[in-house]
Amino acid sequence: MELTQLADSIYAVTQLGKATVLGWSNSGLVDSGDGLVVDTFWDRPLTDELLGLYAGIRPERPGTLVNTHHNVDHTGGNSAMRGARIIAHANCAAAMQAEAGMHGLFQALADADPATLEPAQAALAEELRPFDHASVELELPTESVVEATELDLGGTVVRLVPMGPAHTDNDMVVHLPEQNVLFTGDLLFNQCTPIGWAGTTQLWMDSLDAMVALEPEVVVPGHGPVCGTDGLLGLRDYFAYVLREARVFFDRGVAVDDACRQIDLGPYGEWEAPERLVFNVQRSYNEFAGDTDATIDAADMMSRAFALKPALKPAR
Repeated sequence: MELTQLADSIYAVTQLGKATVLGWSNSGLVDSGDGLVVDTFWDRPLTDELLGLYAGIRPERPGTLVNTHHNVDHTGGNSAMRGARIIAHANCAAAMQAEAGMHGLFQALADADPATLEPAQAALAEELRPFDHASVELELPTESVVEATELDLGGTVVRLVPMGPAHTDNDMVVHLPEQNVLFTGDLLFNQCTPIGWAGTTQLWMDSLDAMVALEPEVVVPGHGPVCGTDGLLGLRDYFAYVLREARVFFDRGVAVDDACRQIDLGPYGEWEAPERLVFNVQRSYNEFAGDTDATIDAADMMSRAFALKPALKPAR
């Protein structure tokens, strides 16, 4: 973990350079008023370490936690802030409850003998192994947001802005307009291939446009290094490219996975987890067919992504 000061009283903690990709998310701290944390980490030990870093800035535990969306790598450590004010999108609590039973399954898969697993299962188990899934306790938001909301933290303005659905149906960004800092949650994967669980590609692109319009100088993505608006525009360009490429293969009647093997990723092949292309091409195909509410089978998609990895065309 690396703690970085972004502006006066504004900090970020990033988790970069890991041997695996899945789940290594970012967090933020607003050291003003009673203090505010943006997102916890996947499990309790990681979140305790995170809060230890923040304690070096302010010894008092922050009084407010904002979850940018429900995924466990942004909420799994919420119990470390039990008793705090926890604010999230109005759809977040239900989504957290719906996935609460997954943590035991994740731990069982991580603990399994790799020799007993199918290749895709073994690959997912390796991604899950760094996390203490048994330590994840469901700690739900205490307040919900349905429209742009402004908080006053000791004179520091913090805007909570719901967007999407794009990555999930409960996406929300945290904007500090006076400091020109934006915490995007997983509406931005920077230099890392995105995954979308709800909404549409166009809605995600619209959300990226809306974030650019806020004119932030510093952008903290849900995953990847801190950046500027170049990161937002880069992800938008990725989606536009995938839509164009996918359309060609869709019109030819080429199956999703076969299309992914033929798409030239160019510079996007250098992003982390390029095999996640299959998520984005499948989503594009669903949208071309008019099925924007298609259910995403996470296990199936992960398996297909891992199977695709060795077949991807290399980056130019």
